[in-house]
Amino acid sequence: MLTSIKSIQRGFLEVLFPKVCVICGLSLSKSEEFICPNCIKNRFEIANPDKKQVSSDTLLPENIVLQHALWNFDKGGFLQDLLHSLKYHRLTGVGVDMGVALGHSLKKNPFFEYKDETLLVPVPLHPKKKRMRGYNQARSIAKGVEKSTGIPLCSKTDVIRIKNTKTQTGFSLEKRRENIDQAFSVKNSITFENKTCIVIDDVFTTGATAFELAETLQKAGANKIMIATVAQA
Repeated sequence: MLTSIKSIQRGFLEVLFPKVCVICGLSLSKSEEFICPNCIKNRFEIANPDKKQVSSDTLLPENIVLQHALWNFDKGGFLQDLLHSLKYHRLTGVGVDMGVALGHSLKKNPFFEYKDETLLVPVPLHPKKKRMRGYNQARSIAKGVEKSTGIPLCSKTDVIRIKNTKTQTGFSLEKRRENIDQAFSVKNSITFENKTCIVIDDVFTTGATAFELAETLQKAGANKIMIATVAQA
């Protein structure tokens, strides 16, 4: 009986307040959450249209076999607004939607190889920042990637951030590396032994943060490292 009442209430609310795409404002179907398929497909510039091993101009460290981004960052545009809303305004569902799209894109890259020992590793937040925001935006994205690829997500406590770094915005590459040096610590090395780890984050800029986490995972026994992000600056 209670379930029936809740279904009626939900249907009533959907009539009064239909779900719309947060970008274009068009109505969404029941299976769609925040971003419509048309905006996912056509609104943003694809970062890796040729499906290369490296979607940026960055030289990858030896232990990283793939760096893949979904879209090019659009300063002052819709994507920046979405990522800002995800990061600071608790729109975690937007992160999941973008993660689903990232997962579909990742599977089309010929350098992507998924085996049973593959694991998603979202870049962790320092506890102080997590308390302020209430969640980790990279983990929201990773949940979407998990949804579209079936690749499992590591536990929140398997790898943590032990250094409360300053924002990397405006820093030179050298300063970014210094800022992020020894920022992460693996608490459960068994989780990563002989695994292919896919580091998940919102934006790839110079790669300093992802590379530092990749090095930490490799020291814990990870076999191969991939990097997948929603945007590339």
